[in-house]
Amino acid sequence: MMTHRQSVHEQFDPQAKAYLTSAVHAQGNDLVRAQALVKQAIPRTGVGLDIGCGAGHLSFALSPLVSRIVALDPSESMLATVREAAGQKELANIETKQGNAEELPFPDASFCLVATRYSAHHWVGLDRALAEMRRVLRPDGYILVIDVETFSDPLVDSHLQALELLHDRSHVRDRSEAEWRRHFQEAGFALLEHSRWPVRLEFASWVATIRTPPSKVAMIREIQIEAPREVREALAIEEDGSFTIQTGLLWGCLDS
Repeated sequence: MMTHRQSVHEQFDPQAKAYLTSAVHAQGNDLVRAQALVKQAIPRTGVGLDIGCGAGHLSFALSPLVSRIVALDPSESMLATVREAAGQKELANIETKQGNAEELPFPDASFCLVATRYSAHHWVGLDRALAEMRRVLRPDGYILVIDVETFSDPLVDSHLQALELLHDRSHVRDRSEAEWRRHFQEAGFALLEHSRWPVRLEFASWVATIRTPPSKVAMIREIQIEAPREVREALAIEEDGSFTIQTGLLWGCLDS
């Protein structure tokens, strides 16, 4: 029986290149807003940390705005993809480091910005990870979290979590806005901004990117087809299985 961390490695190591070219990950209103926030608040001499960087899209977006970005991920295959793509893009200020969100391998107060995008729903120890993010953040620094947000309706939430887990066995939980606000407060962060955007997931590419097994794909479709009307409407489930999630952005600082 694999541990969760082993499952993460097995799930993502072979798919690193696919995530680099994934349209959902490579673009989005969230990246545009993240750039605007960082440009406004973080000095050009600042150093940022991208936790669970995946194929590096957040690092690529923010690297022109700071002096250095450290891209952290547990998957060495993902980090190799980041290094290769950064070289092609001539982004020389991106460094890579292997590590986990719950045990950040950096001294206290190392970064002006700690950020993560589409990674936190894989973290088993969210509170521990947020405590680590607080530890490595400078007193005048900022935190940026971008991730799939679930719904406050328990019925819709249950269906979304089921779809996510069948799609990707390393999934832990999509959090709601209310959950994120609570976790931020408990970790000692002041929330300065929350934004949210709908993101349509084209079904065929969604399951192909991570190579969801055919048996799991069939289970996903069965859940979608049999879902109550309110779930189908909330997720905007289409005939071919494509559906719409909500991507949330949280921007904050240390709570004084």
